Parts: sequence; C-alpha cells; structure tokens
Amino acid sequence: DHAGDSINVIDISVDAVAGKLNETAKVARIEVDKDRQTVEAFNKDGALMAFYPATVGSEEKPTPSGTLKVVIVQPDPVYHYNPKYKFRGVDTDKPFEIAPGPNNPVGVIWIGLSAEGYGIHGTAEPSTISKRGSHGCVRLTNWDAKRLGAMVDKGVEVTFVGDVAAAK
Repeated sequence: DHAGDSINVIDISVDAVAGKLNETAKVARIEVDKDRQTVEAFNKDGALMAFYPATVGSEEKPTPSGTLKVVIVQPDPVYHYNPKYKFRGVDTDKPFEIAPGPNNPVGVIWIGLSAEGYGIHGTAEPSTISKRGSHGCVRLTNWDAKRLGAMVDKGVEVTFVGDVAAAK
C-alpha cells in the first residue's frame, strides 16, 4: 500500500448516527440559549452530550422563556398550520396541512413541547440556522434535529435561557 491508494470514509449519515445514539445515549435535560442561538443536551450526570446551532424566535414571535417539557417526539410529522398564529408570508385564514418530508416547514422531526404550538424541529432550509426569525419554535438542521430526537424521550425538561431583545 502506498499513501493515497485508498480512502476510508466513515458513515456519518443521519440515520447511522441517530441509530447509534438511540441505542446508547439518552438526554436528561435540554437547554436553549436564546442569546447564543444554541441547543445543548445533557445526560443525567450533567455531562454535555450534544451542542447544536439553532434559530430562535424573533421579537414579533418570541421563543418561550422558563422550563417546558417534551410531550412528543414525532418523526416525519405532518405540518398543521393554525391561522390564529398569523405567520408572515402566509396569506390565508384557513388551516391547512403539508405532508411529511424533508421540505416540510418543520423538517423531518417534531419534538413537541408543553406550550401549545412550540417545539424543536428541523428545517427545509439549513441556511436559516443561527439567523433570528423563527415563529417562536427552535429550529435545527434536519440532521441535528433527527440526532436530538433519537436521544430524547417524553418528559425531558427544556429550559430556555437568555433574552432575544438583549442579544441584538
């Protein structure tokens, strides 16, 4: 063998990584830092298990404060639009649904929280991560959301820290 004759590539696909994490690690607590726009996941001993860049809400549609709980982890969710939220760019007063898939507004997984309409989810547009402007939810890339979803169970606490207005 000579240098450059072969290349070894590890499988870091979302499914491969999520599957391995699901078998070995569970998150005990999640912290969303609204100032830094990050999500941190900790195990039961308080050790950091994962760190993800995120998008949080805007002043118009802020991300919650305090502590919520995970109420559902839903892979391949159907997106349900509720007109009472009056999202920018949506010109209808009627509810509608968007089928599951990577281009769904909430991506490939929905981690629903105990405040109605709020969750941690993926996105069809990874270029929007770390840019303020979600509708209050916590947005991750699809691959990060899927990894986190594989480690999270119902009942996990999600603590929101920081202040979007102060982060300007």
